[in-house]
Amino acid sequence: MLDLTRLRLLRELARRGTMTAVAEVLGQTSSAVSQQLAILEREARAPLLERIGRRVRLTAEGQRLAAHAETIMQAVEAAELDLRAARDAPDGTLEVATFPSFAKARLLPALQRLRQTWPGLTVTIREEEPIDSLEALREGRRDLVIDFAYSLTPRGDTAGLTVFPILEEPVLLALPVHDREGPVNLRDLAEADWIVGSRQSDDHRLAERACALAGFSPRIVHTIDDYDLMLRMVAAGLGVGFAPEMVFDLPGVVAHPVADLALARRIQAVTRPTLANSARVKALVEALSV
Repeated sequence: MLDLTRLRLLRELARRGTMTAVAEVLGQTSSAVSQQLAILEREARAPLLERIGRRVRLTAEGQRLAAHAETIMQAVEAAELDLRAARDAPDGTLEVATFPSFAKARLLPALQRLRQTWPGLTVTIREEEPIDSLEALREGRRDLVIDFAYSLTPRGDTAGLTVFPILEEPVLLALPVHDREGPVNLRDLAEADWIVGSRQSDDHRLAERACALAGFSPRIVHTIDDYDLMLRMVAAGLGVGFAPEMVFDLPGVVAHPVADLALARRIQAVTRPTLANSARVKALVEALSV
């Protein structure tokens, strides 16, 4: 019979490509990983690895077994969750990756409500960029990811995962108080200095695509990831930029819609299919949707 622990090693090798990477993730030595995979080859009675110099790669049989290993590991996780779901109350720990603006506005209030309703549920928060958190979700290091995408910069990196839409909010233009009123024509800001996010490319693309529709390329001068700092810079006259509606709570800054262009940020909760029906995930998603 094939050993589950060794199947997990094979799955990780298929994902990461090297024994060293597998060993680092699972807290083992490369030698230990190699020995376990050699035992798995004997259990499978088929050559699973091909050595090329100092590296290894999966044979055709190894790739087939790695695909089965993915299915098997998901089935094991589903079985464990099904047993836990037999209890009425969601309890245990939920590892959640999120980003600061949503955590402040929606996640923290939701957790305060959950603590009173389900005291046995513990939510651990990890601040991570969506691209990193989705990879961690697929690898089993996170249970739920709060993901977002702008209307002009859609992403398709949730294939094979379960998505729960949470909200859609306007993305508005941040300008100093008394600068102007009402919707703003972006062409009027062709000579302005622009502020965009520093850690991910979506903010750059949003500004570039929105301004391109208005016929110019934005002069990006500042890259700031913290919305509070970004809005303070706008209030100080250091530039302009886009920000989601939920972060506008600073005196000296006014949120303006863009004329003839409806920009939005879509926020969603993402989890693995095996976790989608768990009591823990259902409880948190419901609290976030209020």
